Amino acid sequence: MPILLSLLAAVAYGLSDFNGGVFSRRGGAWAVSLTAQGGGAALVVLLALATGGSPTGADYAWSLLAGLGNGFGTAFLYRGLSSGRMGVVAPVSAVGSVLVPVAVGVGAGERPGPLVWTGILLALPAIWLVSREPEAISPAPPAGSGLVDGILAGVGFGTLFAALAQIPEEAGFLPLALNQVVAGVVIVVVAIALGRPWVPRNRYALGGLISGALGAVATGAFLVATQGGYLTVTSVISSLYPAVTVLLAATVLREHVHRAQGVGLALCGLAVALVAAG
Repeated sequence: MPILLSLLAAVAYGLSDFNGGVFSRRGGAWAVSLTAQGGGAALVVLLALATGGSPTGADYAWSLLAGLGNGFGTAFLYRGLSSGRMGVVAPVSAVGSVLVPVAVGVGAGERPGPLVWTGILLALPAIWLVSREPEAISPAPPAGSGLVDGILAGVGFGTLFAALAQIPEEAGFLPLALNQVVAGVVIVVVAIALGRPWVPRNRYALGGLISGALGAVATGAFLVATQGGYLTVTSVISSLYPAVTVLLAATVLREHVHRAQGVGLALCGLAVALVAAG
């Protein structure tokens, strides 16, 4: 069940990113991101009221840390993407979002079996290959602001995964709602600091509400998955979401899948099979 929930998280994250990318073209990336966080928070609050829970102060503290990671990850990802360094930012951030929770899980005493470790190790190059822009694969882009933004975004998203994994089942979903609200505040603060327009000004920005709902489903599925499985496993499977985004872009927008991305997609499938078999 943790693996299935992690796969659900990956699919929902991929759908969320695809939807956000489509609406960001006309609604503005920062505005769409903000409406996504607000919509996700509203949905999670309704879910929390319906299901109940008894969160402690420590649970809220972990959700606060998760929200900071979520907000900073999103902010630096968008800053990197807006600089035109997608081929650097996307793969670095995606791999970073895996390494942080895996390190936390191993440090906490998790010891997956050999097949699972093989799947985890295969997932790293798989995520890298799938996330890279085709034109950036042949000429290696020089290190610069794109690399820094990718690292910071990866640390942010990795912190989100690692912190959420510390919230127990009895806490319910209210801490998850706090995570969404804090992330939204962080996005606004960073956007103001960078001088980026963040106020939703047209109907396309409301498309972020769909991304927010999907993102909330993804994060909720990941949270439940970590409560019944290894963080080292659930974080890796959930971080395969770029494969879903690429497949959607290929099938819906008719975007070409580069050969290296195809190899990455195959490795993603193999990684999931090895982790499931282990």
